[in-house]
Amino acid sequence: MGLVIGIDVGGSTTKIVGLNDEQILSPMFITAADPITSLFGAFGKYIYDNDITLADIEHVMLTGVGSSGVTTPIYGLPTSKADEFQADGLGARFDSGLDKLTVVSMGTGTTLVSVDGDEIKHLGGIGIGGGTLMGLAHLLLKTDHISDVIEMAKNGDITHINLQIKDICKTDLEGLPLHATASLFGKVRQNTPSDNDVALGIICMVLESIGSAAVLSKLNTGVKDFVLIGNLTRLPQCAVVFPRIEEIYGVKFHIPTHAEYCTALGAALAFNKA
Repeated sequence: MGLVIGIDVGGSTTKIVGLNDEQILSPMFITAADPITSLFGAFGKYIYDNDITLADIEHVMLTGVGSSGVTTPIYGLPTSKADEFQADGLGARFDSGLDKLTVVSMGTGTTLVSVDGDEIKHLGGIGIGGGTLMGLAHLLLKTDHISDVIEMAKNGDITHINLQIKDICKTDLEGLPLHATASLFGKVRQNTPSDNDVALGIICMVLESIGSAAVLSKLNTGVKDFVLIGNLTRLPQCAVVFPRIEEIYGVKFHIPTHAEYCTALGAALAFNKA
């Protein structure tokens, strides 16, 4: 079998992965002003950087919101579309090595997908994600660059922003350690938080909301494994926020090796399912 190219086309960012006999080849992403420019820019750069010819490619699989405007084959190659939720599930299952899991796809908003073997089902989602983070950063920090938010958050103090259990109770409550959040941004009126504090507060609010929503979506179902995918997995605060949620609920969050590219990977894997 030849090389299958999986492409996840977002509004302005395109992610691309090659799959050859279940070997993942050089994931990459491209950002451009619109989906079509991003798609063709990503494809051209990918085949050039990896010394791939069009004859090497057996099939191109597209997914993502930006793929809806693509109605013709990519460079004349056989081209199909994969359902985005199926792609999320296939990519997360393959990259994590788990067979029963909930995919938490953290994009502009957040999508939840249930995977139980070959059964992949969209559970729903919440309108909190990277779009929320950057919208609040624009309003509160006057920046449109995620790198600025990450840098500021390094020097932030979350206790200046969030009301924690220890602020209202001197002993652990059942199942709730003293450092657990009682109220996101519930402490700002008692302090004068810095921009660094606010940056950290925004990131933690988005990640805590996503993590809690994911766990509650599968409460009392026996599902304990949650696989995080999407760009927000790169945030350093994931290493702090999600272990705390694990502690409270007795679950496990996984960030697979190719977390940012799992949807594109799943699109490529969908070719073999067709």
